Amino acid sequence: MTHVLVVAAREDWPTDRVVKVLQERGVQVFRMDTAEFPQELTLAGRIDALRGWHGQLATSRRSVDLADIRACYFRAPHPFNLPSGMSDAERRFAAAQARSGLGGILSALDCRWVNHPAAMSRAEYKPHQLATARQCGLTIPRTLITNNPAAVREFVDGIAGPVIVKPVASPVLIEDNELKAVYTRRLTDDDLADLRGIDTTAHMFQAWIDKAYEVRLTVVGEAMFTAEVHAGSDAAHEDWRSDYRSLTYKATEVPDLIRLGVRQLMRKLGLSFAALDFIVSPGGTWTFLEANPCGQWDWIQGATGLPIAEAIADELQGVTPRA
Repeated sequence: MTHVLVVAAREDWPTDRVVKVLQERGVQVFRMDTAEFPQELTLAGRIDALRGWHGQLATSRRSVDLADIRACYFRAPHPFNLPSGMSDAERRFAAAQARSGLGGILSALDCRWVNHPAAMSRAEYKPHQLATARQCGLTIPRTLITNNPAAVREFVDGIAGPVIVKPVASPVLIEDNELKAVYTRRLTDDDLADLRGIDTTAHMFQAWIDKAYEVRLTVVGEAMFTAEVHAGSDAAHEDWRSDYRSLTYKATEVPDLIRLGVRQLMRKLGLSFAALDFIVSPGGTWTFLEANPCGQWDWIQGATGLPIAEAIADELQGVTPRA
């Protein structure tokens, strides 16, 4: 019996939607979170000269043979949940063994991936994304990544207009047990007069792009689902993630040249899924910002009706895309 393996956080609602579509189609799904290993999930993987990886992944309620897995949906699972009572050194050692053992076997499975974790790991680097997008003919903003205040001043002096600063990696952090986000913002004269802190880590600076609206382009295999994102406040115009309630959405189409460049970008990044962000200028120019290999898409489907969950299920099943 063939299965789709789903590796995701237990409480991930978008994954629930994909699993529901697969189950309604009669597909056998084995869902797991890496947080279940090793206390709730057991692994007994075997390989020899005659067969590739086979053997069981099992919990107290369900099991799957590794040899029966034909596709894997991999989406931000939680860290391993190791037994209590370990020292810090033991915990680090056990986590490394779990990553190489369970993670190594899963990554070695010869199946369809959405997405393979190795491809996701490399594609998450924004400098790599920008370089690849440029190679694929997509327009990108002028960008500086630095920890040198003098380089910031030189970059700003060379830009005929505003400059924004944004995180190079995930904008989310936890401080005082509270989830916080660092948003994109335009540099002010006061910022440039006091650049203390720049030397503490890497920062990304980019030329501000005048925008009519932004686009969230969700790519699943050969299918592209495109939504205009219109900001209804000054804060959202600067970074739409800062004011979701002001946003409106409209399903739209991808220009042919952008579609061609995005297909090349996805192939070079080795991804079958990504959520891409573009700025569209008042003159209609599309500027690539980033591609998130584990990007959110569920709220876009809810706002526009675009069948993204169904397309992910199609890709996992090897079905010809519908868009």
